[in-house]
Amino acid sequence: MPGQLFDNHSRQINYLRLAVTDRCNLRCFYCMPEEGINYVARTQLLSYEEMLRVVQVLVPLGIEKIRLTGGEPFLRKDFMPFLRTISKIDGLKQINLTTNGTLTEQHVPELKQIGIHSVNLSIDTLDRQRFHEITRRDSLPEVWRTFEALVAHGIDTKLNAVVMDQQNIEDILPMVALTKKYPVSVRFIEEMPFNGDTAHYQKLPWDHRRITEHIRSAYPALEKLTDPPGSTSYNYRIPGHQGTVGVIAAYSRTFCGSCNRIRVTPKGLLKTCLYDQGVLSIRDLMRAGATNDQLADAFTSALQHRAKDGWEAEGRQNNDPNARESMATIGG
Repeated sequence: MPGQLFDNHSRQINYLRLAVTDRCNLRCFYCMPEEGINYVARTQLLSYEEMLRVVQVLVPLGIEKIRLTGGEPFLRKDFMPFLRTISKIDGLKQINLTTNGTLTEQHVPELKQIGIHSVNLSIDTLDRQRFHEITRRDSLPEVWRTFEALVAHGIDTKLNAVVMDQQNIEDILPMVALTKKYPVSVRFIEEMPFNGDTAHYQKLPWDHRRITEHIRSAYPALEKLTDPPGSTSYNYRIPGHQGTVGVIAAYSRTFCGSCNRIRVTPKGLLKTCLYDQGVLSIRDLMRAGATNDQLADAFTSALQHRAKDGWEAEGRQNNDPNARESMATIGG
């Protein structure tokens, strides 16, 4: 096995985003239709044993950081035992989670005990009515209790908010204000064209520049921080605030040049870019009897055909009307 994973653009890959389920108990309008999506049959999902094997193959290749996502990961039965198992893998330096927070509060003490490095909490508004309108569920109180539990247990917490024109613009500054009281990162994400239908944006009303200038209009002392390697966000601090602010150019894709991550979907499809359609079925290889060495070679080979950036990856879809999936099936 090679010792490190590099793509054909000489970028080192050390970060895996692994989606454990496509199921979600919210119905955020920008992610999926109100009636939900056609969920994958259980037999088509990677089993925990198969996911564990994926991680065990990738860590010797240089994967040091893993983020477990969904759908909503806490909807999958026995997710906590799976977390405990992968936390024992030698060479894995960080295990992070992304959750909507509706089912998470009760597990926070154990997340701390296991050594979860950070949690991304998806929350697009602090207003209960707007939360209900955006998610089609009245679950803000549960999400907020999760937030408070994460902070109380000292788990590095990032609040992720998708910025949507005429939906939650009035929430930007109140969310920034949270960084004064709490030592958290509040991150604003450009809206992306993954909503379960064929909708596409000719332009983005609120791109990362406009979001940043809106914040600066209220906080003129906003200071740019040095972004860590592979960061997807432009990071800032406000003097006197405990936390930080980030802006993620998810649609503008300005961070692609330093991308250090790959994704594996709930069905075991390898995505070398958020915007590609998947390049390899790891699930099918495993179920056909591939050895660990063969799996490692498959990962290495797939990265030699990686798109330079999200625009190139999107262009390879050839305007396929089925190319735009719900974010729940991709893994965020």
